[in-house]
Amino acid sequence: MNIYVGSLPYATTEDALKALFEQYGQVTSAKIIMDKFTGKSKGFGFVEMPSDEEAQQAIEALNGTDYEGQRLRISEARQPERRPGGNGPRGPRSGGRRY
Repeated sequence: MNIYVGSLPYATTEDALKALFEQYGQVTSAKIIMDKFTGKSKGFGFVEMPSDEEAQQAIEALNGTDYEGQRLRISEARQPERRPGGNGPRGPRSGGRRY
């Protein structure tokens, strides 16, 4: 199960995030999302756990708890929505030629 972890302190490392969830079972990966321009944490991340049961226990136990002064928001991660139509022009002002 892929788990969303929000309201992380900006100083949190991926190792610390992994250790937090390992209390509840095996962790496949822990990833903190970084700003591509500044290289600093955006304050959220994702944790993958192979066991749905252990992941659910971690979500229930950690959601809303205080972690280094921040109240964590934890839930099952949602898949990003895909928009129909691909990456083509979006209308008459999309930069294409008009004849």
